[in-house]
Amino acid sequence: MRRIHIKGDVLCTLLMLGLLCLLLYAHQCFTPTWDTWHLEQGSTSSCALLGTLPESHVTKRVPSTPTDKTKCQSEPQSHPKSKLQSKSKPKTKSKSKSKKDKGTKNVAPSKAAPVLPTQPPFNFEGYLRDKDNRDFKLLIDQPGKCSGELYMLITIKSVAADFERRQVVRHTWGREGVLQNLQTVKTVFLLGVPRNKTALPLWDRLLAYESHTFGDILLWDFDDTFFNLTLKETHFLQWVNDSCSNVQFIFKGDADVYVNIDNILQMLKGQKPDKDLFVGDIIHHARPIRRRSSKYFVPEFVYGQTMYPSYAGGGGFVMSGHTARRLSGACQQVELFPIDDVFLGMCLQRIGVKPSRHEGFRTFGIVRPSAAPHLQVFDPCFYRELMVVHSLTVPQIWLMWNLLHDPQLSCHSKLAPTPWPFKWRGKVLATTGQKDSETTVEQDYDGKVFVKH
Repeated sequence: MRRIHIKGDVLCTLLMLGLLCLLLYAHQCFTPTWDTWHLEQGSTSSCALLGTLPESHVTKRVPSTPTDKTKCQSEPQSHPKSKLQSKSKPKTKSKSKSKKDKGTKNVAPSKAAPVLPTQPPFNFEGYLRDKDNRDFKLLIDQPGKCSGELYMLITIKSVAADFERRQVVRHTWGREGVLQNLQTVKTVFLLGVPRNKTALPLWDRLLAYESHTFGDILLWDFDDTFFNLTLKETHFLQWVNDSCSNVQFIFKGDADVYVNIDNILQMLKGQKPDKDLFVGDIIHHARPIRRRSSKYFVPEFVYGQTMYPSYAGGGGFVMSGHTARRLSGACQQVELFPIDDVFLGMCLQRIGVKPSRHEGFRTFGIVRPSAAPHLQVFDPCFYRELMVVHSLTVPQIWLMWNLLHDPQLSCHSKLAPTPWPFKWRGKVLATTGQKDSETTVEQDYDGKVFVKH
């Protein structure tokens, strides 16, 4: 009986040793496959960061698929090498690699989320392919806008959805009228087709009715995007050359600026419309922005030089009709560039016109001085002496207009506040004309800027 008991113990020990060996063998066999799966998950996230795979491929990835090398050809060579090493190295090193890969796996989703913002916000390759397509149909025209003698044309870049901005411009600084010396001022808004048409239902009806009511809409058949503002520039200059060649001076700016038109007209006094003139907030020695997250990012294959030519800030500038007609011809010769301000600077360089800088054009807004943090920059006494101030909201434009035309406005300067319509400083209208102008102001600016039409 004792011998049988000893054999049972030996059998039990052998059985346990066998099971232990089996477990060790299984662990050694399956651990590389698990590590390899983690590495493939990490390489898939790298592909997704490069934009070669959709996000669904990251979550539904199957381990050890043979298509990895073909789907991630742009992946750095370190990833395939790491996969081979994980299969051939001892178990301890594969564990360390799997820990690293687990860390990578945990970080990958947070990197994959902001994939699109880190890439260029614009398809520059497509832009270069299609840049020779320069001529687009004019969908809404104003053929009688420049009839007769036209002293100044106020031109505002706008988009279809900015109806409120157009309304406040029409009823404040961009209002059409005739000066005391019979100088006529007209206004037009430059628009393209909205890219997201569902965001503004019946946008075409809106612009058609708006054009019929106000007669100041110019609409072209190209997408109204930031990088298509250059097309808006070239088509407007062509329209001036074809339909408004008699204009003497042009102010061109954005819809979110406040403009003292009478100050601009005072500046133009004595200027000859048949001579070159281009005045604004001029930027010199500007460098192309290579930061991909910037709105103004331009890659080197689009513009390889290290510096832009001198150009005016697009918030607002003034040019003579003679210069506008010359720029129209230069725009057809200069290669299109996606930033319209810089493109116009290239055209000015082409015709040999040096733009002039004026302190009254503040296309970057009014900056609060660090030495006087208590200073109120939204002060009508500041704005009264300027010509163009950028980045104002609709209520701010409306408020500043009324503040500047308030007869009780008191500033340290001895100059009188600017009255309507386009009255020169220091000059007094006739009694009847002044009464008429006051009546007009009361009728037009009784808090009905958005409903009067």
